[in-house]
Amino acid sequence: RMDQALLLVRNELPATGLNLAARSGSCHQCLYQFLAFVPPSNESLRKPGTASVMVDTQHPLTLLLNSSVGDRDLCKIQYHFGEFGNYSLVVKTLSTSTQNVSCDLIINEGPINSYLPILFAFLVYMGILAILIAGRLLMKIDPVRNWVYKKLNPRATDRMINSELGSPNTTDSINCDPTPHPWSTASRRRLHSLDTFRGLSLVIMVFVNYGGGKYWFFKHESWNGKLHFPSALFSRFVFIMGTSIALALGSMLRWGSSKWKVLRKILWRTFVLILLGIIVVNPNYCLGPLSWDNLRIPGVLQRLGFTYLVVAALELLFTRADSGTWEGRFPALQDILPYWPQWIFILVLEAIWLCLTFLLPVPDCPRGYIGPGGIGDFGKYPNCTGGAAGYIDRLLLGEKHMYQHPSSGVTYQTTMPYDPEGILGTINSIVMAFLGLQAGKITLFYKDQHKQIMSRFVIWGIVMGIISAILTKCSKEEGFIPINKNLWSISYVTTTSCFAFILLLLIYYLVDVKKWWSGAPFLYPGMNSILVYIGHQVFANYFPFKWKMQDSQSHAEHLIQNLTATTLWVVISYILYRRRIFWKI
Repeated sequence: RMDQALLLVRNELPATGLNLAARSGSCHQCLYQFLAFVPPSNESLRKPGTASVMVDTQHPLTLLLNSSVGDRDLCKIQYHFGEFGNYSLVVKTLSTSTQNVSCDLIINEGPINSYLPILFAFLVYMGILAILIAGRLLMKIDPVRNWVYKKLNPRATDRMINSELGSPNTTDSINCDPTPHPWSTASRRRLHSLDTFRGLSLVIMVFVNYGGGKYWFFKHESWNGKLHFPSALFSRFVFIMGTSIALALGSMLRWGSSKWKVLRKILWRTFVLILLGIIVVNPNYCLGPLSWDNLRIPGVLQRLGFTYLVVAALELLFTRADSGTWEGRFPALQDILPYWPQWIFILVLEAIWLCLTFLLPVPDCPRGYIGPGGIGDFGKYPNCTGGAAGYIDRLLLGEKHMYQHPSSGVTYQTTMPYDPEGILGTINSIVMAFLGLQAGKITLFYKDQHKQIMSRFVIWGIVMGIISAILTKCSKEEGFIPINKNLWSISYVTTTSCFAFILLLLIYYLVDVKKWWSGAPFLYPGMNSILVYIGHQVFANYFPFKWKMQDSQSHAEHLIQNLTATTLWVVISYILYRRRIFWKI
């Protein structure tokens, strides 16, 4: 099967059976898992004992062979098997006069290169990009452009091409999903880097949710670990939501909306987001019609909604309609010092997270435990998945109202339900959105001062990176607080916000400063983010987003299907953009 190889174990030891066990390199402090018993060889028939097993190819494995008599370890082998490879492990004595055992791994049939489809897909998309760039260059030639205009001749198209980027120039919506407006001024020029940032994160999120070609590195980390693309996507979405809050609230207040009116919009949008998350985008539909018995309460949109409510309300409480220069003692900190009550609130929230995570007593679990449970930590705490975070969710929500298949289930063989969008982690998602809010304040307070904006993005990125290095000790497992997407640990927040500041800096420089890039094609889904996110979930199992494959064990077919579905949503968002259709809440 996909991500597996065949291993044939040949036991040439007389009168000694073998126990074969394995441990994945991605499983920290895990117990060895029994794979097979290999019978002893038959001396009279000169026939070795054999056993065949399927082994995982996603991560390196440590194979352990011990004798069934006396439980003596005979050999230990570390090897990274290749997908669809055929291997033999031959166990024999070096000579009849000694008891030394050799374990030789032989490649019977080489593995396939399962990464070639990624290369081909990259080349195809680069070819499409080259054609589009060539077309854009040709359009700069007067005879070619005049000929195209003559053939097409729609006035709307002509206005679109002659406009700066052909996008709505309004930021008065509290949710930053723009709608066309009859007036346009330079002071209300939309920052397309924000839509591009949001769209880039959304497109990759759609691709990953559709399966990511079934490649392991397009899946979430099982527990602690490096930041793969999937692990950082949701956090970037939360980050840019915070940035949009600062711009949208400031715009609405400057244009005369009262704070009570804005608050009503905040509450309405929160309600709709949470309702959509529970009723429309609920993974428990795979269990049949929803009922209260199996309704998953937490979720992506639910967390976005609640995070939005807290951060938007916090900003509304302290924001000013006039974002002019602050006349304080430290004008260089005008985006921070006037809002010190917000910082105190966020620090108190973080103190609550730290206290609950590391001080709350959890039954049958060590205090401060933040591990995966299952076979992790040598199987000492099998029912302690997530520590206090999992305990609080099970206590307040109930096990049946949580996510039933956490990413730790496969590697760590956890049996307890755990919800990565649970209650305790929402605290740190609020912190993440608040850091995004700071990016929005920077763009407001230093409007059109590109060097000031970019230098502050760099400073924030460096500060977050230093905090992450301290918290994690620059290691995967040995830090004070490891990076963990399931827990939304504070180190995960600081690390992803570090990269978010740097990525926003690059996009801002390319799109809004130098205007070397229009933001396409990511600009379009970024301006219709709610529609694309909900749509890709609702229609995930419908043609043309999904079809029956000839070989379900082929990365190539999965990659083609997932890339096609993702591209279709980009095309749909582009069509809606051209027709000026933007779905806002």
